Amino acid sequence: MAQKNTRSAQYKPTVPANEFGKLPPQAIELEEAVLGALMLEKSAYPAVGDILKSDSFYKESHQKIYSAVVDLFSKEEPIDLLTVTEQLKKKGLLEEIGGPVYISQLTTKVASAAHIEYHARIIAQKYLQRELIRVSTEIQNNAYDESLDVDELLESAENSIFEISQVGVKNETTQINPVIEEAIHNIEEASKQKEGLSGVPSGFRKLDKITSGWQNSDLIILAARPAMGKTAFILSMTRNIALDFNRPIAIFSLEMSNVQLVNRLISSECEIEGEKIKNGRLSHEEWDHLNHKIKNLQDSPIFVDDTPGLSIFELRAKCRRLKQKHNISAIFIDYLQLMNAKDMKPGSREQEVSLISRSLKGLAKELNVPIVALSQLNRGVEGRTGYEGKRPQLSDLRESGAIEQDADMVLFIHRPEYYGITEDPDGNDLIGVAEVIIAKHRNGATGTVQIRFRKELAKFIDPEDDFTGNYPGAGEPITLSSKMNSYEEDFGSQSNDFNRPGGGEDRPF
Repeated sequence: MAQKNTRSAQYKPTVPANEFGKLPPQAIELEEAVLGALMLEKSAYPAVGDILKSDSFYKESHQKIYSAVVDLFSKEEPIDLLTVTEQLKKKGLLEEIGGPVYISQLTTKVASAAHIEYHARIIAQKYLQRELIRVSTEIQNNAYDESLDVDELLESAENSIFEISQVGVKNETTQINPVIEEAIHNIEEASKQKEGLSGVPSGFRKLDKITSGWQNSDLIILAARPAMGKTAFILSMTRNIALDFNRPIAIFSLEMSNVQLVNRLISSECEIEGEKIKNGRLSHEEWDHLNHKIKNLQDSPIFVDDTPGLSIFELRAKCRRLKQKHNISAIFIDYLQLMNAKDMKPGSREQEVSLISRSLKGLAKELNVPIVALSQLNRGVEGRTGYEGKRPQLSDLRESGAIEQDADMVLFIHRPEYYGITEDPDGNDLIGVAEVIIAKHRNGATGTVQIRFRKELAKFIDPEDDFTGNYPGAGEPITLSSKMNSYEEDFGSQSNDFNRPGGGEDRPF
């Protein structure tokens, strides 16, 4: 034992080189080499312009020199020892960085710009490390602050880390051949879909024929005047997507609570009037029917969030988690004008809505899912008369023209019956008819699709599925194949195995 103690006393651990503290990650010599290379070869800057920014440099003097280089490049002026010196002199910074002598010394640090891109990436990496240290320190300090809300702290921390992760994440310019290969692959995959759709199906056959489903990375704006059934429409789509096609869906309801939203889903799915659901006055048969049908909703991949005054930052954080954990296929937002862009410091409400719509489009691309956002229309519709006058137009979008600009699709819901219009110019009955007007379609056709609206259930359905007697020929005792079979008839199928519960079976109505 004594021998072991002697050995322990003689053992001396290795002392770290920097035993009195820690230095932030840095690469001073590489910073000097990059700046020197930029002044040696005029073609050097384009190689690092997308990698570095002024803050990427650790030394403040290097930040100022690089800013001068950027200024010269933006003015399409030569970049060399003399022009950089003159640019710093104009800005009154020459002596601060060490004078002409220091700048001339930089050009001696490197022989050419051959490895400038590799050196720049190391500098950028050191910058990211410093940013992580800075943000983690802020998070730690805030965590000790008892006055801060924990949920807000978590959200802020997540956003800060994500912003750092996006620094330097840029899409490289790609030769067209691999892009064509990816496009052909997508076409082949779409051809294998049993419904003949390349996107997320809405469950409305004629609408899906025009759109081919809601496409990934698309921002779809669904607008209407109050009482047209915007929320009912997205709930009908949610039910179709989650139950008929078993795809996870996220709904962000800024106007209604989770319970109110679910009550409407229950009313729609169980086909029990909303008033009865609200007051609980159900017959024994209705209770039995509710208990039987509600199981479909209980097991469905529908995720609901009713955070009031949701900000775009909060939405982004929540959607990232839902995408990562549940691989959601689509996002519905009810509705856009109730969101806010806090921390973005917009100058006006119109600018705020513009920021929100632009951020939603960015989020759709980031997560590669369609986002369907509801929007209000202004009162322009109310001042017009006649069948055509009451139909919404793109100019009726409320508060911001940026909504129209950012959206890949703009759809309007219009119910002529609401305005007392019961027939169209050709004399066709419009009682219970709703029009989905595709006013903008960046990657496809525009047009109008008619669907049925069951007011007592706040539910939209395809006209051929309406057996309530609301129009001539409805309500006759028939046997109709399942909805999936109807999709097969409309879109074609390569298989009779529909991969859905009850697929291929006839169901009586």
